[in-house]
Amino acid sequence: MEHSSYLYSEIFAQPQVLTTLYLEENARIAEIAAQLRDRDIRYIVMAARGSSDNAALYGKYLFGTTSRLPVALATPSLHTLYKRPPHLTGALVIGISQSGRSTDIVTVVQDAREQGVPTLGITNDPTSPLAEAAEFVIPLHAGTERSIAATKTYTAQLMALALLAAHMAEDKALLQELQDVPAAVSQTLGLAAHISTIADRYRYMEACVVIGRGYNYATAYEIALKLKELTYVVAEPYSSADFQHGPIAMVADGFPVILVAPQGKVHEEIHKQARKLKEKGAELLVISDVPETLDLARIALPLPTSLPERVTPFITVIPGQLFAYYLTLAKDYDPDHPRGLTKVTQTR
Repeated sequence: MEHSSYLYSEIFAQPQVLTTLYLEENARIAEIAAQLRDRDIRYIVMAARGSSDNAALYGKYLFGTTSRLPVALATPSLHTLYKRPPHLTGALVIGISQSGRSTDIVTVVQDAREQGVPTLGITNDPTSPLAEAAEFVIPLHAGTERSIAATKTYTAQLMALALLAAHMAEDKALLQELQDVPAAVSQTLGLAAHISTIADRYRYMEACVVIGRGYNYATAYEIALKLKELTYVVAEPYSSADFQHGPIAMVADGFPVILVAPQGKVHEEIHKQARKLKEKGAELLVISDVPETLDLARIALPLPTSLPERVTPFITVIPGQLFAYYLTLAKDYDPDHPRGLTKVTQTR
C-alpha cells in the first residue's frame, strides 16, 4: 500500500519540493519584497482555508516577529455573503490557496486590489484565478498534488511565507536557516519506520487533542486536520495556554494527547504541561528534540535534528503527517480518497 499511495509519495517528496521552491523563487521573492517595502504597509491580512489557513497561522507569528507587523486572518464571508468588505487601507493582502480556485479567497484578493492595496497570491497553480487576481504571485513548484490531503503544498506554503517574511525584514539569518530546512525534513522522514510500528496501537482511537504554541500552534492545527480528514478521529488542536483554560478537564486516564514540543521559548511551558498531563494519566505522544520531554512520553517521536524555533514547523509536522498516514492504513481506510472530500473545495 505504501508504494501505491499518492499520499506516501507526496510526504516523501517534500525535501525536493522545498529545495526547488527556494532555488526557483528566492530571487523573485526578494524583488517582490523590495517593491512591498516601498509601499505604505502597516499590517497584513491573510485569506485562506484548510491547510492553507494553518500555513497562514504560521505566517502570523513569523511576520509578527520579523517585521513587527500586526497580522489578521481575513473573514471571507464579509466579502462574499454580506457584501461588506472591510476598508483595507494600509494592508498587504495575501491569498493562500493550493488550487487557487477557492471563490471566497479569490474574492478577498479582488476586493483588496480594487481598493488599491498591494495583493499577493501563494498558489500551486500560477494560471489560477487567484494568480490572475493578485498583483504579485509566488508559485509553489510542488507539482500535481494527487492526494486529497495536502502535505507537500502545506510545507511549500510555509516556505513561501518564510521567504517573503525574511526578505521583507531583510533578515539574512532567517534566509540561512531556510537553506537548512530541506535536509532537516529529509532526516525527519527517517521516523517513518518507527511510526509505522506504533500506529496500530491507536487503531480504535476516536478522539485526541494536539497541543502546540507559538510558531507550532499552526503545527497543532495541521496535524489535527490530517487526523480528522484521513482517520476520522475527532482531533482538537489547542494552544498550550488555551488548553489550561478549561479543556484540560477532559483529560482522564488513557486519553491521547499529541504534544508538539521542540526546543524554544515556549518549550518550558509545554514541558510543565506534559508533566501535569502525565500525572492525570494522559497517553502522551511527544514530538520533540528535548530528551527530558521525550522521557515523559508513552510514545516518543524524537526529532533527529534541531532547528531554530521559528523554522521548526517544517519538521514538527512530519511526524504528524506520517502518523496520520499509518493510522489511516491501520484503520483500513484509503489514504488518497477520504470519504466525502474532493481536492478542490469551493466555498463562498
